[in-house]
Amino acid sequence: MPFSPLLLNNIISHLALSFCSRPAAEWSEANRREVCPLIRKSAFPLLLLMFLAAVAVPCDAALAPETLDSIWRDLTSTASLDDAGAVNIEEKEEPNAWVSFSMNRYSVHVTTGLLQTLRSPDELAGVLAHEIGHIKLGHYDDTIKRNLLWMLLYKAMGEKKLGGIDVVGTGMVLAEAGFSREQEIAADDYGVALAAKAGYDPWGLFNAFQSMVGAGFKTTPSGFNSHPPTERRLVHIRETTERISGEKR
Repeated sequence: MPFSPLLLNNIISHLALSFCSRPAAEWSEANRREVCPLIRKSAFPLLLLMFLAAVAVPCDAALAPETLDSIWRDLTSTASLDDAGAVNIEEKEEPNAWVSFSMNRYSVHVTTGLLQTLRSPDELAGVLAHEIGHIKLGHYDDTIKRNLLWMLLYKAMGEKKLGGIDVVGTGMVLAEAGFSREQEIAADDYGVALAAKAGYDPWGLFNAFQSMVGAGFKTTPSGFNSHPPTERRLVHIRETTERISGEKR
């Protein structure tokens, strides 16, 4: 509820009166008449600044890159991911995170949209721990092998089609669609446990999904999308987190 100038003035007057209501031995009436009005006048801007500082909430506050680096180091160390690479921030509005592999090192990519959407370092830790889960559980290697298989098949078959359908082209699209639903759920479970082990709130991943849903972003519930429907996925993450944290929600 906003504070009116009258209410602020009443608060200041009350404080000034309390401060000036000292024993007569300590204050003469002349001093009281001279000093107390000055206290009231000088206290107003000071208390106003204190009030504004206390209630001000920065708009569109984003998690700092330094926070991202620190969390990534904590998680990769806890997961014993020796070949962890750099953290890269991508200028994209959609909240997302993914892992790339280059020069024998795994690097994480986080969009500015994700940093703007998430509300705490614990939520970011949950998302990054999920991505590390894909690495540690071998999902990323499986995807590379699957894509390589389709590339070899493409070279072998060229432009051949079956029943008017570009079989090889369709296969490549499916291979690049990402991880399977089962792999995503397994990475969720791993991520919750890893975040908790690293000292972060195990509810971070669950809260991160809620933040993204609250911002209007949802995973696709049908087709060949690699993510399960948001509602079903949230239920599973909540159950996993309740089991690990011992806290029911």
